[in-house]
Amino acid sequence: MGKKDGKVVAQNKKATHDYFIEDTYEAGIVLTGTEIKSIRAGKANLKDSFARISNGEVFIHNMHISPFEHGNRFNHEPTRTRKLLLHKEEIRKLIGKTKEQGYSLVPLKLYLRNGFAKLDLALAKGKKLYDKRHDIAKRDANREMARALREKQKY
Repeated sequence: MGKKDGKVVAQNKKATHDYFIEDTYEAGIVLTGTEIKSIRAGKANLKDSFARISNGEVFIHNMHISPFEHGNRFNHEPTRTRKLLLHKEEIRKLIGKTKEQGYSLVPLKLYLRNGFAKLDLALAKGKKLYDKRHDIAKRDANREMARALREKQKY
């Protein structure tokens, strides 16, 4: 998270477990008034969400933003499809990469910067089961090394 980043509202923690992250992009989101109010209240969830490109535009599907408590009849549908705002060159690059086999667009985190909701979108490749096991074994080995170093420093 850089110095300019604001409050992180939601993170997709399973994304790094399920995917190899190749590249990340910062995207704006087209929201309604009640949606941005719910995001500012911290009521958003990126679980099971994904992005797709259609007609040269990028859309995020299944991102859940809870209805605003005081939204009355103007409230939004929680999991509606929302448009993402990216530069044309970035969209062209993403179109080329997603045509390759195995690449997906996965949202990593949703945060507020200067009053605007931003989404970190990752170009990712799915992990196989043995890749996940390898990562778990590597993490466990690093944890054991750190524990051994701490024990050694005590004496």
